[in-house]
Amino acid sequence: MARAADGRDNTGQARRPTALHARIQQDVESRIVSGEWPPGTRIPFEHELTAEYGCSRMTVNKALSELVRKGLIERRRKSGSYVRQPEVLSAVLEIHQLEREVRALGLDYDFRLIERVERTADDQDCRRLVLEQPGNILGLKGLHIAGQRPFCLEDRLISLAEVPLAQDADFSRNPPGSWLLEQVPWSAAEHRINARGADAHAARALDLAEGTPCLVIARRTWNANGSITQVNLTYPGDMHTLVAQFGPSLRTA
Repeated sequence: MARAADGRDNTGQARRPTALHARIQQDVESRIVSGEWPPGTRIPFEHELTAEYGCSRMTVNKALSELVRKGLIERRRKSGSYVRQPEVLSAVLEIHQLEREVRALGLDYDFRLIERVERTADDQDCRRLVLEQPGNILGLKGLHIAGQRPFCLEDRLISLAEVPLAQDADFSRNPPGSWLLEQVPWSAAEHRINARGADAHAARALDLAEGTPCLVIARRTWNANGSITQVNLTYPGDMHTLVAQFGPSLRTA
């Protein structure tokens, strides 16, 4: 809303001053979201923020408590408050756009295309896409970024027999997962979920030590004509949680 120079908004009403605890909260949150304070950073102690803002400890505590509630920081006994590792909760039986996952954390999103290769499917490609015979495919590798931190490594195959439009799509500007959901109808999908240590390529892309535990979601989607795409999504193990909700059925375990 536009503000006038005399402290009134464009309806003529006087502005309400921002409560100090809310300003402290906003200041700390902006440093976290911008990446200035990455996950694991210890934020200033309460007495330091009290001195910086010239306020009571109760005011600072109120601001930090709200940041804890939002999942941005965690308090450690006798150690202080630290920026939390972001964590995504995803439903196992749904296909999500990674951009939405990142923005749900309150972080800026970016995608970087690492590799794009058009080729005839080899034996491994045929197994991933469940192709009866080799055809032309598009291989894509890219990195999804949350704030300033690598969030997910994507390794995707697209069948050009089923999705010929992908041949001319600009995936350097539009992440392939989002593009496919918008452009290509699908009728069935399969998720395979594994925990594995980061290999050299994943470790380098995700800025991890080789062997760091990662969560890998292998997804294949298809329609009545055949496979559309297969993708392996590799997340650092501390950044993703899968959730399934279900009710009782006639069968029991």
